[in-house]
Amino acid sequence: MPELPEVETSRRGISPHINNQVISKIVVRQAKLRWPVPELIQCCVGLAILSVTRRAKYLLLETEAGHILIHLGMSGSLRIVEQGLAAEKHDHVDIELANGKVLRLNDPRRFGCVLFSQLPIEQHNLLVNLGPEPLHDEFSAKYLIEQASKRSVAVKQFIMDNKVVVGVGNIYANEALFRTGIHPKRAANKVSKVRLELLTDNIKQVLAEAIEQGGTSLKDFTNADGKPGYFKQTLAVYGREGEACDTCGELIKALRIGQRNTFFCPHCQR
Repeated sequence: MPELPEVETSRRGISPHINNQVISKIVVRQAKLRWPVPELIQCCVGLAILSVTRRAKYLLLETEAGHILIHLGMSGSLRIVEQGLAAEKHDHVDIELANGKVLRLNDPRRFGCVLFSQLPIEQHNLLVNLGPEPLHDEFSAKYLIEQASKRSVAVKQFIMDNKVVVGVGNIYANEALFRTGIHPKRAANKVSKVRLELLTDNIKQVLAEAIEQGGTSLKDFTNADGKPGYFKQTLAVYGREGEACDTCGELIKALRIGQRNTFFCPHCQR
């Protein structure tokens, strides 16, 4: 599943090609995605894309009529292609631009979405209850300590809760907890303030590193220019069950928390 760094990498990849460009046509080959692609989206034709931003894992294309919301789901990807390039299997939506470029959504599993909202975007029902962005100042150690004090759930589930903080997906939750030395099953309200301060820093660090390195290339994801991310090579625990920990040599173990695969070092993480 594309996580926050992959989505931010996509945003950075497509922005130079579509920002301030006029939408000349929107082609919907398959409207049955996670939610139906609304016909109202056609009101954006003839309008310029004023900005390309991100909220959590939603890409937001702003026009004078409202925002186009794009989510990549489990297997979606965005490409910038030239107009006239034949669509391939699973190329479900094209946003054609006056500059001759096309923003193309490919989504084999169709868990992604392309929606349209005329409301102020922060009021959209998919966004209104989201927590702060992890790389923004609102996500601070003070904030995380306050939130953790109210929760007895496993700390890994806690930091993956989008109402607490957005975009800390499974890969990066595993990595941040390893760097902090926290066992993923430890109750959030049993983690010390000192370690929560360090965890805040490590969440920010691991996500920033992944964005800088182009997102993690896992299974279906490649960058908007077709190049895969390279962060996977530096993962310390995720996907490494049975391998030796690079820090202590103990074998990495795996378990399931909240129906998600979880990887940790039994020696380094307590």
